[in-house]
Amino acid sequence: MKNPYISDLQPDQMATGVFLVAAKDIRQKKSGDPFLSLILADKSGEMDAKMWDNVVEVMDTFERDAFIRVRGLPQIFQNKLQLTLHKVQPLPDSEVELGDFFPASKRDAGEMFAELNAHVDAIGNPHLRALLRAFLDDPEIARRYRIAPAGKSIHHAWLSGLIEHVLSLCALAKVTAKHYADIDEDLLLTGVILHDIGKIYELSYDRSFAYTTEGQLLGHIVMAMRMVDEKVRMVPAFPPKLLLLVQHLIASHHGTLEFGSPKVPSFPEALLLHHLDNLDSKMETMRGLIEKDVRIAGHWTGFSSALDRSALKKARFLSDEPASSAASSPASSPASSPASSPASSPASSPAVSAAPAAAPAPVSPSKPANGSPFAEKLNLALHTKP
Repeated sequence: MKNPYISDLQPDQMATGVFLVAAKDIRQKKSGDPFLSLILADKSGEMDAKMWDNVVEVMDTFERDAFIRVRGLPQIFQNKLQLTLHKVQPLPDSEVELGDFFPASKRDAGEMFAELNAHVDAIGNPHLRALLRAFLDDPEIARRYRIAPAGKSIHHAWLSGLIEHVLSLCALAKVTAKHYADIDEDLLLTGVILHDIGKIYELSYDRSFAYTTEGQLLGHIVMAMRMVDEKVRMVPAFPPKLLLLVQHLIASHHGTLEFGSPKVPSFPEALLLHHLDNLDSKMETMRGLIEKDVRIAGHWTGFSSALDRSALKKARFLSDEPASSAASSPASSPASSPASSPASSPASSPAVSAAPAAAPAPVSPSKPANGSPFAEKLNLALHTKP
């Protein structure tokens, strides 16, 4: 069994371990000498790593997606763990257990695929059920659907992440379809199961997660539309208008043109699919951000560009001891001290009863607050009678 994982590393304790090279850059110091900047990964997360010395000896011995054994010192840099490398040795794939390096769903892929098939078999519309069966009964599609991630890095970015995301959406779809009037649950579930199916070919996931050439050129929405066009030929007399609705569900599920949808959602099931997809992806993104945040201290994660915010580490925030009254008092802050802010007056303090506050003592025009010309003019203006 692999040891240690990135999540096990402790600051200022020398460590030796095997990691996947998720990214590799050769950069230059100010002196002109090269140094290595790496991102190392295993199934527990990722970590920055730097090698400053003896770089020429090793920099051409491995590439991205290689496995390397390293010895180095984990240290805190900008409130994150960073590994300073002392030794690097490339390793062949035969010497590692691949499952130690690639994040995967905690659920069994076969079990999830059986659950997905049960959702399909429960669909009442025979045309939609037959279309979905044409997909899931295809051995190659079924194999890929079981193992594909839902994304490269943002949400459900692990093996079997796609099917886990889809099953979550199936549960949400069944609840919301009953809540809102006149929602066609069969149509909504069809959109849920097919909306991201192009990702099984858009993403490569044999090693680190990346985009295929076809995925880069077309994207999963276009790829899914092509797959539907192919599979619908296997369903006799599939209603053309119903096909158009299925295609629109796929084409509009990103919700807006700027987020990659060729069309915006134009009927209730399409709008609901978009919002459910967005909800599930955002909730998983925030959960993952909090769980995997590498900041050592504080109640807040680093900034997430996907969410356009930092997230509160709620459990840490609630479990920490409350700050001392002196530390939490506004008067203890330089910005709120009596000499610099009127907020320190009794009338503005929540700890003091709401009694009439004494009028602030007038400031002498001859003694401006900070001695600057601006302060002197302000002081005169405030205390000169009209």
